[in-house]
Amino acid sequence: MTVKTEKFKTEVQHLLDLMVHSLYSNKDIFLRELIANASDAIDKARFEALTNQSVSADWEIKITPDKDKGTLQISDNGIGMTMDEVINNIGTIAKSGTKAFLAAHQEKEMKNLPDLIGQFGVGFYSAFMVADKVELVTRKAGPSSPAVRWESKGQEDYTLDKSSATEQGTTITLHLKADAKSYLETWKIKEIVKKYSDFIEYPIKTPAEKKKSDGSESTELEILNSQKAIWLRSPEELKEEDYKNFYSHISHFGGEPLLNIHFSAEGTSEFKALLFLPSQAPFDLFMMPDQRKKTLHLYIRRVFISDECSNLIPEYLRFLKGVVDSSDLPLNVSREILQENAQILKIQKNIVRKVLAELKKLQENDKDKYLTFYKEFGKVLKEGVATDHANKDKILELLMFETMKNTDGKLITLKEYLDAMPPLQKDIYYVTGESRAMLENSPHLEFLKSKGYDVIFMIDPIDEWVVQSIPEYSGKKLKSVGKGDIELDDESKKEAEEKTEKADKEHKNLIEFLKKELTEKVKNVRFSKRLTESACCLVSDEFDPSAHMERIFKAMKQQMPQTKRILELNPEHPLINAFQKLYDKNPANPKLSEFADMLYDQALLTEGNAIPDPLNFSKKLASLMVTGIEKEVEVVK
Repeated sequence: MTVKTEKFKTEVQHLLDLMVHSLYSNKDIFLRELIANASDAIDKARFEALTNQSVSADWEIKITPDKDKGTLQISDNGIGMTMDEVINNIGTIAKSGTKAFLAAHQEKEMKNLPDLIGQFGVGFYSAFMVADKVELVTRKAGPSSPAVRWESKGQEDYTLDKSSATEQGTTITLHLKADAKSYLETWKIKEIVKKYSDFIEYPIKTPAEKKKSDGSESTELEILNSQKAIWLRSPEELKEEDYKNFYSHISHFGGEPLLNIHFSAEGTSEFKALLFLPSQAPFDLFMMPDQRKKTLHLYIRRVFISDECSNLIPEYLRFLKGVVDSSDLPLNVSREILQENAQILKIQKNIVRKVLAELKKLQENDKDKYLTFYKEFGKVLKEGVATDHANKDKILELLMFETMKNTDGKLITLKEYLDAMPPLQKDIYYVTGESRAMLENSPHLEFLKSKGYDVIFMIDPIDEWVVQSIPEYSGKKLKSVGKGDIELDDESKKEAEEKTEKADKEHKNLIEFLKKELTEKVKNVRFSKRLTESACCLVSDEFDPSAHMERIFKAMKQQMPQTKRILELNPEHPLINAFQKLYDKNPANPKLSEFADMLYDQALLTEGNAIPDPLNFSKKLASLMVTGIEKEVEVVK
């Protein structure tokens, strides 16, 4: 046969330009594609070998760089191609030999078909990103198939000829462009194979210089890939050591996993997953998504596709490490571009359901291990309450909090809080703040302490945001102790109303004075049902932002509209009676105005807020101290 020149059967100029310049964002992908195609070819040959012993071989893929010639060779001893198959599978871009192979055998209802990742025509042409000429020599497995040589510069035509090759399989030789010579470096080849093809089932080999015991050097073939895709094996076949080693490999983080989640999904979406809960949070856990190290990898039939598939898991599960390997994920032209986002979302749904179920199981069966997980990743898990409405109830069951009646550091669930509630308690009470130490002495807790009620301490910054998505739990409202009115039992309500009504009558003029004096600072002044010891406190209206929320925004240098709050007074505190006496003596006394400001500043200090004018406050306080000390001295005399 003489050399034959053929025109491509598609609009080659347009398609090749798409392949080379638009389809792939990373040129390294070409090697991944060619290795994947070689793996497919060996899969086909192995399948054929079940009924044809002449097809058998020691399966392998070779990558051979030649710096002198500027060529990179990728070869396999797989099924190979005939002349007609070369024309059909390579002469026509996007003609999928794999797809045709499966279709032909499925028509015969044959079982045990090999797993193939396919789209041969497209992946093959990624070679032109780095090569200005590509040669292919292939021989179909079997005793009577002649070898074929194909060559193209990736323009409008290609040449075909016979070849003298005698071994089954395919060898692709890339004549690299001037700006692609780095692909001749062994370190670069190793890097790409390790990233994209480490778990290909067949050994991927490349020549390497080895030193002998006598000091001389020889060239030997070095295996570049681990071939250990343990997620495809049954959990019963694996030991704990296998999981630990793979975790170390995939996470690049060190330490040991806290929990392995190894499962398969079948049905509308088929995939296998091996996920790990780390035992320690990485330093970048709360960085922006584009600044975090990606450690959940998407594979298709052992071939690495991406670690940047944002829809694979929701953000609140970003602590997961591991691998998801899909069997039926649809792809668009290349393996980089996912065709149907809906399919990814089905995978996500399955992963979320499984992970939440495993966390619940861990919480119930190994509380200590769960607490280890929660103390590292609880803040992240909480995000799901506000973002994953479909699974909010499941996530709520997993949340844990400190409470007023439990010791420092002890965490309980909302269910445990509910089970311990006194019969007369109507709501689940919580308070937000920066630390337990600050909240324990909050004046907002005084009445609840006196009744023996517990209060949840929400001390994570995210709690302010999360709690807005939890209006109630198991039929009980979640009530902030620093907002609105406290819902009391009938007996307490009657007693509190009697006290406040009496105080309203006795201190009517004083209350009006304080409202007028503090009109720029508060929206109202009233007597409190929640104070039993402190003289005063500030509370927000039911739907206003809390003081803690305002502090958070201020710390982040975010603008937030200033919200006036309500100044509540303890109707039985001696300070109020003393204030009233001073007012009755002389309503025009300038000291009344100073004391009103100090009352407001005192309320700010008790909740941990800064006062507007600390110097002025200290001067007034010093003046009061002088007066008090002088009176004490007079008494002693």
